[in-house]
Amino acid sequence: MTPEEFDKRQNIKVSTDVLLYTVRNENQENLRKLPEKKLQLLMIKRKGEPHKGEWAIPGGAVESNEDVDAAAYRELKEETNIDNVYVEQLYTWGAKDCGLRSKCTRQNYAVSISYMALVDSEKLNIQAGNDAEEAKWFTVQCSTMATNLEDGKGSVLGKERDYYLTLVHQEGDKEIECSAIVRVKHIIEGRVVYTEREVLESSNIAFDHAKIIQYSLERLQNKVEYTNIAFNLMPEFFTIAEIQDVYQILLGKELLTPNFRKKIIDVDRLVVPTNKKRAEKVGHRPSILYKFNPDWFNKNL
Repeated sequence: MTPEEFDKRQNIKVSTDVLLYTVRNENQENLRKLPEKKLQLLMIKRKGEPHKGEWAIPGGAVESNEDVDAAAYRELKEETNIDNVYVEQLYTWGAKDCGLRSKCTRQNYAVSISYMALVDSEKLNIQAGNDAEEAKWFTVQCSTMATNLEDGKGSVLGKERDYYLTLVHQEGDKEIECSAIVRVKHIIEGRVVYTEREVLESSNIAFDHAKIIQYSLERLQNKVEYTNIAFNLMPEFFTIAEIQDVYQILLGKELLTPNFRKKIIDVDRLVVPTNKKRAEKVGHRPSILYKFNPDWFNKNL
């Protein structure tokens, strides 16, 4: 290999992106109603080019003297002032057309390693910094429409889904909205299913971060089903109604209370009752308070 060929192969731009989700009370103008809890995502407003003034996932380039995990935590600290959360790798993205975070030419290849965490926003002191002009929580809404992929002869080749993504931040009368349409194709070839993602439209969302957000929502819902991630949002003691509310927000659907209680208490044994109770409403019996079952980890190792 010649030096020129080596330099060309090494011309890869690597960056990290960190998706922090939380469940927070949404601002409401009607003070007679209780605030409604919503799934929210932390976004930063870019201070410089490319995509100046648009909203992005916190993150940035990996430096030559650090590993990717260290880069993710460093960028998160520099852009949002957050350094006390645990994040896990979500996915590695690659783009020869540089649709990701990196500034590059057609001769370069961009790689972005995304991370994700579900956090209690009340414990975080968010402050924009570095190349972030602002850092804010956006309420996440996502709807979908699916169609079958056919070969023209009636045979189904897979499924195509369009995800309509909307991110909204509300402060008094001021509203910031970002939106995108992400198309996901699941193509069947024999016994293998290939998945392709494409951003069809994007407004006020930097780079192709809409694609990363859409995928993270899928993974977050899956993780809620088989891990204890939802308990990152809970205090030490809580009622079954409170944890069910969080599950419903994260999963985006209503759950039957008897089935949920049976699954979380008897089947998965994620929670255990305590000797504490809380009076919910006047005239009603106090609700039993539960806590996360520390033995759950031993059962699932």
